[in-house]
Amino acid sequence: MLTLRKTNDRGGAEHGWLKSKHTFSFADYHAPDFMGFGPLRVINEDWIQGGEGFGMHPHKDMEIITYVVKGALEHKDSMGNQAVILPGEVQKMSAGKGVLHSEYSPRKGEDTHLLQIWIHPNKKGLTPSYQQKSFEEQLNTEKLVLVVSPDAELGSLSISQDAKLYVSRLKADDSLDYQLGQGRVAWLQMVKGELKVNSLELSVGDGLAVRDEELLSVVAQKDSEFLLFDLSPSF
Repeated sequence: MLTLRKTNDRGGAEHGWLKSKHTFSFADYHAPDFMGFGPLRVINEDWIQGGEGFGMHPHKDMEIITYVVKGALEHKDSMGNQAVILPGEVQKMSAGKGVLHSEYSPRKGEDTHLLQIWIHPNKKGLTPSYQQKSFEEQLNTEKLVLVVSPDAELGSLSISQDAKLYVSRLKADDSLDYQLGQGRVAWLQMVKGELKVNSLELSVGDGLAVRDEELLSVVAQKDSEFLLFDLSPSF
C-alpha cells in the first residue's frame, strides 16, 4: 500500500528568519494521523536565513540526522564538536542521555535549506555521540547511496535503530528498483524534482508511506533528489 503525503498537507511554521515544513506532528503542529512512521518521528524541512539559527538547546534519547540541501549549517555541541555541514554531507548525532547543541546558517546573505530527521533509538540513556561524512562523490556516481545504517554498512554512519537511510540523485529518465525485505516499511521524502514511484507521481516536498509492498520502482521525470528510509514497522 502506498500513501501519498502531499507537500501542501504538511504542517508549517514561519518565524521571520525561519520557514519550516513538518511532515509529522512537531511543536505547535499536531496531526493525529501523522505522529511518525515506525521509529521515524520527525522530518522537518527548514529554510534558515543567513546569519540566523537555533541557539544552544537540549535533546535527549533521539537519533538526529541532518541533511543540507543548499548553503551551510554550523554546528556546535556540549560534546565539544564544532563543524560546518555542506550539501552532500550527512550528520548524525545521538542525543542519548542528554546533549546541548546549536545550529546556525553562517553565511550572511545566503540562506540554508536542510532536512532534519529524528529517529527513536532502540535503547534509552546511550552515551551521546557525533558523526559527519561527505557522500558527495558517491551521490554523483551511484543511483542509490546508503548513508545511515545500524552497522555502518558500506561506510555509512551508524545508528542505534533498525533503520537504513539512502539518498539518491537521479537524472531525468533514470530509474531504479528497491526491494523491501519481508515485513519492512519505507518512507520516501522528495527533496527536488519529480518521480514516478510504482503508480504514483511525486513532486518537491511530497512524502510517500510504503507498507505491504515488495518492490519500489522509481523513475525520474526530471533531475531529482530524494531520501529513502527502510524501517522496521515497530520499535
